[in-house]
Amino acid sequence: MSQKALLVIDLQNDYFPEGQYPLWNTAQILTNIQAVIAKAHAVKMPVILIQHVADPAKGRAPFFNADSHGVEIHPEVQAGLPNSTVVVKRFADSFEQTQLAEILAKHQVEELLICGMMTQNCVTHTAISKAAESYKVAVIEDCCTTVDEMVHKIALNALSVRVPLINSRQVL
Repeated sequence: MSQKALLVIDLQNDYFPEGQYPLWNTAQILTNIQAVIAKAHAVKMPVILIQHVADPAKGRAPFFNADSHGVEIHPEVQAGLPNSTVVVKRFADSFEQTQLAEILAKHQVEELLICGMMTQNCVTHTAISKAAESYKVAVIEDCCTTVDEMVHKIALNALSVRVPLINSRQVL
């Protein structure tokens, strides 16, 4: 059996109701992701948190600015993963100019289970990244969200021709 890793992308405060850019259905998605994280822990699967931080060289961004409350990973995720690896990124693709590939190599990962925010942007760009081609990739569709249900479903439909979609009950 090959080694899997769970990538949790951009579960950050700015995407929740009190944040600068709240997304659709975040409470349910958080619950679903927490359940998948628990499953991953039960089988000692690495869980890697991905955190987007706006590039200060480009000026102040609408959200995810360094040292803001909004850029922080949601406290319920942090509490459940106090010692997890966090990969900081500045691009939609979680591999772009990050240490993600090196971290996955260290864990001898061959399969990626991807979840997080936003479905049509960072989730999709990571799943279809050139760097992701060396892994067996699946996106956990009920553990992703975006600005609204329609955009989420359109993104998943488009992604499904390139990457398998699974639901949280199918994890492990």
